[in-house]
Amino acid sequence: MPISSNAGNSTAICCESLGKRYKISRQARYQTLRDTLSEAVTAPFRKLSRGPARDAEQNHLWALRNLSFEVKHGEILGIIGRNGSGKSTLLKLLARITRATEGRVEVYGRVGTLLEVGAGFHPELSGRENIFLYGAILGMKRREIARKFDEIVEFAECGRMLDTAIKHYSSGMYMRLAFAVAAHLETEILLVDEVLAVGDAAFQKKCLGKIGEAAHAGRTVLFVSHNMLAVESLCTRAICLHEGAAVLEGSPGFVTGTYMKEWLPKYSETLYEDIRTAPGNEQIRLRRVQVRPQDGASGGQITVSTPIAVDLEYWKMDADARLDLAVQVQNEHGIVVLTTGKLGAQAAPAGLLRGTFYVPADLLNNGTYQLHGFVFMNGGTIATTWDDMATFEVLDTANESRGTYLDEWPGVVRPNLKWKTELIEPLPEKWNTR
Repeated sequence: MPISSNAGNSTAICCESLGKRYKISRQARYQTLRDTLSEAVTAPFRKLSRGPARDAEQNHLWALRNLSFEVKHGEILGIIGRNGSGKSTLLKLLARITRATEGRVEVYGRVGTLLEVGAGFHPELSGRENIFLYGAILGMKRREIARKFDEIVEFAECGRMLDTAIKHYSSGMYMRLAFAVAAHLETEILLVDEVLAVGDAAFQKKCLGKIGEAAHAGRTVLFVSHNMLAVESLCTRAICLHEGAAVLEGSPGFVTGTYMKEWLPKYSETLYEDIRTAPGNEQIRLRRVQVRPQDGASGGQITVSTPIAVDLEYWKMDADARLDLAVQVQNEHGIVVLTTGKLGAQAAPAGLLRGTFYVPADLLNNGTYQLHGFVFMNGGTIATTWDDMATFEVLDTANESRGTYLDEWPGVVRPNLKWKTELIEPLPEKWNTR
């Protein structure tokens, strides 16, 4: 997988038939002597029945396969796709964190990465010391870090804690400092993976602004995000990955629109029948998520005027654990529409439990929505997260507020608010045009 730093042409990145294969490791289990002897006797016959090629294929996973594309200098390429589609793997190949199994990659220019933000921080060192340490890990020279030091501190908004060990930082402050260091690395090519997971809404806006500055300065940017709105506003071109292959390529609006209509699943129920493979940990595992019309609403379809019920069934394995559930509802642009949860709940017995919350009618706009779950332990610590628990679609419908207006109804939410019109005083006769 050759990687070049020769910037003698207009191409910044060129990938040809790129593939990355991972070996799937199987979790070991305790065996009796009888199990070991039985497996030794039957193993040769199992291999003969499967064949060597099939046996090797079952033990490997292709994260990317036969991927080809080209990025020009100064271009901002958005990369979208569902979790597990190969987006992060692609950036790791381009950043030389891992090597490709097959194919060819050519990169022309110095590469900066915003992938696993803060991976090089040392918890015992102060914020000041970690700025120099993390900058060095990212490839910055000490004098370059010193020149940008004040700008980094101002961007991260951590001046008061600068000489405090970062093990005492909040998670948000930790991530802000890490992003600030990485964002000030001067490179020709910038690889960005899900920076919108960093910090609060105000800091996310600063992150996007920094990426926009890099793009306007003529740097090449590869931007991975689930936020369709950010991809549409920042990028000049986009590709969509699905199961390691590029299935869409073109303008950001075309790619995101087609992805949301054709590639984003519209299922409203997810079921995990086997507790051993269900998402979760040793304390709690997810069994079923269902989005349905509330209290027997007919037709099964959900429209903007349908009250919705969301059922979460889960196995609680530890009777003593005090677990709270919260759910985030995101729209098709990756914007959080609402978050709901009941924290501080009483300890529930071990077993299969069901929690239900209700979304009133005339709240959600039409579109596609995703549910993301969070499990909190002992009143605040995140025990586990359940990404993409379920996806459902809210359909449009004619109603009284719409009247004869047939175009798209803008807005993240679409409440049917009460309006009242009353006459304050009659119009003077001289102004009356009738």
